[in-house]
Amino acid sequence: MLSDLPEPTLIEEQEALDELVDLLAGEDEIAVDTEADSFFSYREKVCLIQVTAAERDFLIDPLAGLDLSGLGPILADPGKIKIFHDGEYDVLILKRDFGFEFRGLFDTRIAAAALGSTSPGLAAVLHEHFGVELDKSMQRSNWGERPLSEKQIKYARLDTHFLQRLRANQERELEQRDRMKILKGECRRIESLEARVVEFQADDWVRLKGARALSPEARQAARELAILRDELACEQDVPLFRVMNNQTLLTVAAERPRSHQQLTDIHGISWRQTRKIGDRVLDALQRAADLGPLKDLPSVPSKSSTAGLDPYQVVLHERLSAWRRDRSQSEGIDASLVLNRHTLVRLVKGLPRTSEDLAGTEGLVVWQVEQFGQELLEVLRAYACDRAAGRIEVGRRSPRSQRRR
Repeated sequence: MLSDLPEPTLIEEQEALDELVDLLAGEDEIAVDTEADSFFSYREKVCLIQVTAAERDFLIDPLAGLDLSGLGPILADPGKIKIFHDGEYDVLILKRDFGFEFRGLFDTRIAAAALGSTSPGLAAVLHEHFGVELDKSMQRSNWGERPLSEKQIKYARLDTHFLQRLRANQERELEQRDRMKILKGECRRIESLEARVVEFQADDWVRLKGARALSPEARQAARELAILRDELACEQDVPLFRVMNNQTLLTVAAERPRSHQQLTDIHGISWRQTRKIGDRVLDALQRAADLGPLKDLPSVPSKSSTAGLDPYQVVLHERLSAWRRDRSQSEGIDASLVLNRHTLVRLVKGLPRTSEDLAGTEGLVVWQVEQFGQELLEVLRAYACDRAAGRIEVGRRSPRSQRRR
């Protein structure tokens, strides 16, 4: 099947892109995917946009200096279906890099999950529907290099080639099983997401595994090394791990070498690295020594789902999470489709008491209110009654909840 496919069209000239935009203007649905260079750049960028439409595969090269603005109205047109597979990252990076907006999304991964698939990745889904075996070896290749290899081109085109047929199959089953509402709710959520640039925070070193066990002197060293690592990665336009991985950074901070030889003796540091950045690493360690011990660990915003909740709210969070797990099993769908984790936290904080209050909770869509609304209100009411009667012991935790935290 794959060997019989016609060659994809590689678009590197503005005229060819303008012709594609004209073609897409007449299409009701298009399949879209992207490739980025997150394993090779300080801040990843879109390196390729794959499009399938009118039974043809196109590979758009954003690095060729093209004006991509013509794609904007097509992506934002709610009358044209844009098919992605696991498209949240693609949508966000396209929004960030080009300012695109999206309407009319159909995510085939979400559709697969809504239909009960426990392996909704593209390779598994295509094999299930079409017997296709995808070669994923190019997934982490350097998409920022030019020219693209023949293997990269073959890989990239297959990410969208089957999506229109897949959508047709899934749409029929979603309608038959009354689960189209799940897909639509999740796709509207993705459409509304805002793209944000994540900026370096000097105190984020404390999030690294093992960082909290460092001595006060090593903490200061870790902070200075983290700052240096970010500077070097930015200068070299490489990811942080290509300058120094997390474990090596903490080891250097703990041992605080004083010479190139001592630095090279640390596992994860080569002579090549020492020759390249050794002086700057030793300078960072000296700055840390001059600043003195960091006695208190910095406070950074927690990424835990229960961050900022008081002990009573944590109890309600656990009750709603348990209800969500039970519902996930009975419905045969992923728990995130039953109730998004951010929406769950909003329910905990908002404590809606009526169906109207529930419907006004951000992130809770119509089908969830209709299907689960009364059950959610019962969980919330039972919690309110238990708390009012003093039946909630916030000091005691189940072993299971302790492991989750």
